[in-house]
Amino acid sequence: MKVLLLNTSERTGGAAVASNRLMRALQKQGIEVKMLVRDKQSNNESVISINSSFIKKRLNWIRFVWERFVIFICNCFSKKNLFQISIANTGSDITRLPVFHEADIIHLHWINQGFLSLSDLKKIIDSGKPVVWTMHDLWSATSICHYPGKCLKFQTTCQECPMLRHPIWDLSYEVSKQKRGLDWSKVHFVGCSHWITQLGKQSRLLQSAQFHAIPNAIPPLFSPIKKDIARQTLGLPIDKPLLLFGAAKISDQRKGAEFFIKACQLLASHLTIEIILMGNSGDELPLLFPFKTHSLGYLSNERQIAQAYSCADIFIIPSLEDNLPNTIMEAMACGTPCVGFATGGIPEMIDHLRNGYVAKYKSAEDLANGIRWVLEHPDKDSLSKACVEKVKRCYAEEIVAKQYIRLYQDLL
Repeated sequence: MKVLLLNTSERTGGAAVASNRLMRALQKQGIEVKMLVRDKQSNNESVISINSSFIKKRLNWIRFVWERFVIFICNCFSKKNLFQISIANTGSDITRLPVFHEADIIHLHWINQGFLSLSDLKKIIDSGKPVVWTMHDLWSATSICHYPGKCLKFQTTCQECPMLRHPIWDLSYEVSKQKRGLDWSKVHFVGCSHWITQLGKQSRLLQSAQFHAIPNAIPPLFSPIKKDIARQTLGLPIDKPLLLFGAAKISDQRKGAEFFIKACQLLASHLTIEIILMGNSGDELPLLFPFKTHSLGYLSNERQIAQAYSCADIFIIPSLEDNLPNTIMEAMACGTPCVGFATGGIPEMIDHLRNGYVAKYKSAEDLANGIRWVLEHPDKDSLSKACVEKVKRCYAEEIVAKQYIRLYQDLL
């Protein structure tokens, strides 16, 4: 069995991380896997880039810019939500590549920002090869947005998208019409969480599609490291409670930093804690916390990331909309309890009052309650062990890989 994974980037973003981990997990089970990307960022021979020459790399950059420019025009020249939507108006025809012809299974992950167009997707679906598509967000189920928020138009017909400002023409409706031209009955969608799987089933576009729920995998590298050793390695205080907040871009409004800041303000008069920021935070965000902050910046080395999780007493994830965050399973695998809102797939990962705390949605007060609950827990060792056990039971490489292998075998 030969499997071809498709993702825009090899390493950047949650979908890239998840697809890379799946590739390694499948390879450990003896499956021949290759990953086709636009942006290759390693020397891994299993990863192939469509940027095979300077000219192609330049052309693909132009495709990326062209898609954003069209959105910019349709948004009345506003940058607001510029990267919250994708229209797949341009991309590369990968069906001509030898790696595509050799594959038995085509497995899509995150393919936006000029990697694949809707016409490219149509060629892939119509090729006759089994197509699996892991939903890392809801773009495949909507017209143009990656997360619809409170908008339910994807359940009927996407039009007059609330993410666009008084559009010159109805971009969401036009893209929706193009998506309706694809034969979705040939695609097997995999939701990383039961939450996103159920939302996908509600999409009018995907009524004929088939759905499965399989979580992301996590490598064994993520495991508990002694807290004092991890803190010494990263130059963090040994004797202070540390709260970790991390994302690729933690200033992104969807990541909910404002609620974490409010929760810290509520705790400032009761607790003495310090904050670790992991990711691109900018210069202003650390100044908004009432506690001392330590910025680790963006970490790409998995060993360093595991050390950062092991340093923390709690991992805070105040996301307002999220699928099955890799960050939660990474933190829990390192024995660090998590506190987050009851949204998306987060309640599936955090077992409330067993290995963490699920706070009321958008409630800074309850987020603060969750932080206190973990910090004041009488048996922190059992809490930590419960985190590790949940990850081993649900997200271990072998468990996830075997679920995908069974799906692939059913399709061949």
